[in-house]
Amino acid sequence: MLQNFVLRPSMNKRVVPNEILIPEVGKLLDEGREVELQPKGNSMLPFIRQGKDNVLLKKQEPKKWDIVLARIAPDRYVMHRVIEEHNNNLTLMGDGNIAGTEHCKKEDVLGVVIKIIKNGKKEVTPPSGKFWRRLLPIRRYLLGFYRRLFL
Repeated sequence: MLQNFVLRPSMNKRVVPNEILIPEVGKLLDEGREVELQPKGNSMLPFIRQGKDNVLLKKQEPKKWDIVLARIAPDRYVMHRVIEEHNNNLTLMGDGNIAGTEHCKKEDVLGVVIKIIKNGKKEVTPPSGKFWRRLLPIRRYLLGFYRRLFL
């Protein structure tokens, strides 16, 4: 789960609590703007790394395998992947998680990650996550290995 997001204007970096930042991000996305955030937490490892990667969000219809910023409770937001879609209901799970899911409705999605900015430089399209999802039975070991090597 993400504790806070960091909104990174072009030159300055400011840490803002979710309860203040996320509603403002939602307004910007609703206006059709794209918003760059620096997520906190390890729930999206290995694809999004805390303190190293930023994400570019855009308001669009969420679909299965998208990474979304969603409200899952009145003051609780996560940036996780859509792993199931049933009508208007979505099931979310972080790529860095080995268990546990969240549920929300499509209208609870504030934005979809359209780019991951690696180390403040290289922009990459988010991977679909289909193959990573198939590795769920051994994900614990893969993530442990990744953390020992890269974190």
